[in-house]
Amino acid sequence: MYKILRSILFFFDPEKVHYFTTDTLHFIFKIPGIKWCWRKFYTVEDKLLETEVFGIKFPNPVGLAAGFDKNASMYNDLAHCGFGFIEIGTVTPKGQPGNDKPRLFRLKSDEAIINRMGFNNEGLEPAIENLKKRKTSVIIGGNIGKNKVTPNEEAGNDYDITFKGLFPYVDYFVVNVSSPNTPNLRELQEKEPLKKLLSDLMVLNREMPMQKPILLKIAPDLTNEQLDDIIEIVTEVKIAGVIATNTTISREKLKANSETLESIGAGGVSGKPLTNRSTEVVRYLHQKSNGAFPIIGVGGIHSAKDALDKIEAGASLVQVYTGFIYEGPGIVKRINKAILKSRS
Repeated sequence: MYKILRSILFFFDPEKVHYFTTDTLHFIFKIPGIKWCWRKFYTVEDKLLETEVFGIKFPNPVGLAAGFDKNASMYNDLAHCGFGFIEIGTVTPKGQPGNDKPRLFRLKSDEAIINRMGFNNEGLEPAIENLKKRKTSVIIGGNIGKNKVTPNEEAGNDYDITFKGLFPYVDYFVVNVSSPNTPNLRELQEKEPLKKLLSDLMVLNREMPMQKPILLKIAPDLTNEQLDDIIEIVTEVKIAGVIATNTTISREKLKANSETLESIGAGGVSGKPLTNRSTEVVRYLHQKSNGAFPIIGVGGIHSAKDALDKIEAGASLVQVYTGFIYEGPGIVKRINKAILKSRS
């Protein structure tokens, strides 16, 4: 059924379809009994799925990656799709429109997406107001970034502001320095600026009444030497873990023809072309660090096998995004059933 619906929706602009489908879901959920039916159909509940990572007990290890619910306006509805956790954002201190449209493109032959959204979001205050309307017990992560106009040498202020603002309302944090769509942002992944950024956030975290887990989201395009630096920083600064990985700037092995790719231009690729590389990064981090910190595996998960491969490589939790768009909400149930079977 979903594939029929998808074939219709894929005739239209991807960004408009995103908001159309989420608005439709919100409307449908107002009908009495629909939420219950939806949860019954898409949710797998079992004690064996419970996964405790960085001090948080997740009802299941399958989450929704950041970027889908940028303004924390959809999580109450998305919680009915069977997710164990939902990551909102990326949130920046001030609202910003992001890059010029069109900025979201489907590569149907690759079952992939190219985006250059550019951290479009309404800003910190609207996100807080939306989080105050929380009606669900689903675990919420807060993905934080810097505003486009903020120079890198002042980026720490943006992360500090958003961290303090979201602190009462989210269960864990993700520091996003790996999006390819904000100019110069990935320079913050370099060893010294990254160590300073994370160290300052950890100092701020320790000043809070209770500490919350801070994770780092990294790009799949890092070399092994850069990944070694990430391991060193994570263990030295003692953040809670790593999310591997964000989108890739690579265009290697794509089935889409060069004319199509040239017409689309810059942006990060997500979906199936990222499956193997993101799993390689998870495995490298896990093995090289001797499992010193938890890893959330994300990138190209379009099936239960893809998720199990990430877990086998060393991921404690997994997230979906593009696979959720291509496969529909049923992918969450299929992954959870496969994990349950592997644990039985």
